[in-house]
Amino acid sequence: MRYHPLEAQLKRDGIFFAGIDEAGRGPWAGPLVSAAVIMKPNVRIPGLNDSKQLTAKMREMLFGMVMKNSHVGLGIVTSKEIDRFGLAVAIKVSFSRAVEDLEIRPEFLLIDGIGKYDFGIPYKTVKFGDSKVKSIAAASIIAKVVRDTIMESYCKQYPKYGFSLHKGYGTRHHHEKLLQYGTCAIHRKSFAPIKKIIYGENC
Repeated sequence: MRYHPLEAQLKRDGIFFAGIDEAGRGPWAGPLVSAAVIMKPNVRIPGLNDSKQLTAKMREMLFGMVMKNSHVGLGIVTSKEIDRFGLAVAIKVSFSRAVEDLEIRPEFLLIDGIGKYDFGIPYKTVKFGDSKVKSIAAASIIAKVVRDTIMESYCKQYPKYGFSLHKGYGTRHHHEKLLQYGTCAIHRKSFAPIKKIIYGENC
């Protein structure tokens, strides 16, 4: 992946910037995890890409390289908070928490996707940024690996649902387990497929 023109310009201008992305927008269970990544100057990490385009082994390798060569902040929003805030607000909250978790405050933010934010820091959104912007790709990898690790720990806590297999996404296996066992504490009860299981067809 080459530097995105905006990213390259920020580097030339000496502006301290962070890339931001999230993992877990669509699953029926578990948290939303966002990462903010400030890559250290003159560091090259080959193979950066949208986390969804990488194998688990590649993500794990790149995770270690990003953590070693970057400042990283994490923002986690629980399933209960998603139910309380709604998904759109939950994403903004998780982004804000990730920025606040950085040990160094960035001067500019590059954010995956579209949307309007109020972090008190200038920003630019980039549609499909996780496959175009190195710092956003790095954030996507951190968020994905952290969330997968959380879901694997939940699999030990709630073994009947197979969270290590589907990470809370709406797979056929997950749906079958929900029909068999009902919901557990980490299911997003405001999501339509979960509401349908809880309340029936006419919810």
